[in-house]
Amino acid sequence: MIMSNETQLISEIKKEFFRRVCEESISRIKKCLSMIDDSQLWYRHNDHVNSIGNLILHLEGNARQWIISGLGQKPDDRKRSEEFLPDRNLSKHQLIMLLEQLETDIKPIINHLTEESLTEVKKVQVFEETGLSIVIHVIEHFSYHTGQITLLTKQLTNKQTFYYGHLNLEINE
Repeated sequence: MIMSNETQLISEIKKEFFRRVCEESISRIKKCLSMIDDSQLWYRHNDHVNSIGNLILHLEGNARQWIISGLGQKPDDRKRSEEFLPDRNLSKHQLIMLLEQLETDIKPIINHLTEESLTEVKKVQVFEETGLSIVIHVIEHFSYHTGQITLLTKQLTNKQTFYYGHLNLEINE
């Protein structure tokens, strides 16, 4: 069966979402969690810097709001300010479970994207965005905060993450 250009494009958008959010960002966050201990999970350098735990809660809340509520039209029960409370009493294991449940909940919504759902305007928070804009927002939001989590992990552990340790990135072919 030959796919139309539009169908192929939608397929590529789905594939890229899963690659960037699930395969890269969430797996990198899990790697960072494996490198820190529980006392470092909620550490804040100062009142203006979020902890790794807070950033994970924020990513999970944001993706639920934008993808599950925005695209999936499920009720929005996000309490954004609670994501940033210091000294949350959640373990690394509980945060990993939240991320894994998020992946499970997001997959059917992303898998059912259509040209209509990508071009339709949805209200999320105070914004009106197309479905495509929502997908791009979640990808870039995950990337941004995964970078922060990586930096905090390196600062707390004085260790490299070796995300690309198995690749020779010096090849210019």
